[in-house]
Amino acid sequence: MDDYSAWVGRSETRDDVATAAPLAGLAALLDHDMPPWAPDMVPPLGHWLYFLPTARQSSIGVDGHPRRDNRSLLPPVPLPRRMWAGSRIDFLSPIAVGATLTRVTTIDAISPKRGAGGDLLFVTLRHEIFANGISAIREEQDIVFREAAGSAPAAAPVAPVSPEPADAVRSIMPDPVLLFRYSALTFNAHRIHYDRDYARNVEGYAGLVVHGPLIATLLMDHGLRAGLVPRSFAFRAEAPLTDGAPFDLCLARDGEETRLWSRDATGRRTMRATLT
Repeated sequence: MDDYSAWVGRSETRDDVATAAPLAGLAALLDHDMPPWAPDMVPPLGHWLYFLPTARQSSIGVDGHPRRDNRSLLPPVPLPRRMWAGSRIDFLSPIAVGATLTRVTTIDAISPKRGAGGDLLFVTLRHEIFANGISAIREEQDIVFREAAGSAPAAAPVAPVSPEPADAVRSIMPDPVLLFRYSALTFNAHRIHYDRDYARNVEGYAGLVVHGPLIATLLMDHGLRAGLVPRSFAFRAEAPLTDGAPFDLCLARDGEETRLWSRDATGRRTMRATLT
């Protein structure tokens, strides 16, 4: 793999406005009549609805992501599959609807690794978001690039496991409509979320893939429904979820820290998170 160490420290700055319309869309997606956040404030993780990608249609690659070259922030990694593996987020000050936003994104680290499925490249981005000039959010985001899916035979059915006990559990049925609405809300054109043939035949998934940030948003919403007010939030994806099978959102309180996780129909954890 090429050496991309020279890309560490590269940064970009983008501006936006915290408009109300995406938040109304988020409330509808999460099935709220009265959302558990103040109507004049951006909810936790609502910052993901701004600074959306604006690549021209002619610049979109075969996977639906913008093609990378020497002018883009992310390096032109030849590994074709990409996933958002996790984030660590500090909520520093509230963001009011209508606030002027600035996001400064910097590549903090690039780490090549070798896994069971082949070459991997981990890219850590640091996002610093200012609302009306005041530091509001600091986020470290981990992106993983992976080799193309192999032609291995389908895995055998997974035996159920005993689920970890939780204080509160809510079940979600991910269907194509839910995934489409989230893709539309975030202007995410990655084909694994809406093109079933591509998801199965090219990237090797069992079906349409539930977005990692959607699962994290659902976990955050699970905490907000329980009355929690987050100062920080961190999540890590552990296994993909696909449409057509229900999954659970789980919450367990431990003093000031709350553990959240998603688990699939077999009881296995697919994402873990902590909320302080």
